Amino acid sequence: MLTLSLRNQIIIGLMLTAMMILTRGYNLVWTHNLADASWAVFFLAGIYLRSAWPLLGLFLLSWVLDYVAYAWGGVSDFCLTPAYLFLIPAYASLWLAGRWYAKQFQWSWHNVTLLAASMAAGLLACELFSSGGFYFFSGRFAETSMSEYATRFLQYFPAYAESFVFYIAIAIVLHSLMALITQQTRARH
Repeated sequence: MLTLSLRNQIIIGLMLTAMMILTRGYNLVWTHNLADASWAVFFLAGIYLRSAWPLLGLFLLSWVLDYVAYAWGGVSDFCLTPAYLFLIPAYASLWLAGRWYAKQFQWSWHNVTLLAASMAAGLLACELFSSGGFYFFSGRFAETSMSEYATRFLQYFPAYAESFVFYIAIAIVLHSLMALITQQTRARH
């Protein structure tokens, strides 16, 4: 199981918060080309932060960022429908997948399979809740069908998965570097 000190959890929590603000901050011109890291943030919070309170904080942060973007940033309200509530189970599924993985964590090659499985499960559940919820319950589509949803899923999911994997890969590199530095520091002492 992956366990971190409270100090390290606070540092990681602040980094995840900054990551969400920088990549979801629609009105920040200099971050306009960064892919949204929200999905990765919720997954990583599940892995690294022991308490469930940061999940609530990240929900609120995402809502505030979206509201600010709509109210003051000139972003369209197209996605602000009753289906917006489906983001709660969508993000929670990523957090739960991360939490499950943290309980399985070990330094072994077997761990890569567990990480991939938890990422895939979290991604799939998140996409089904967020995009499926929007497609079927937003009221933006006159007629809905499973075949049309499947077409949209295949069209949009790869881009979401790509940005998720990109940010998780960065986290893996940082995690490995920090573990190596910690190990070398302990060996010197």
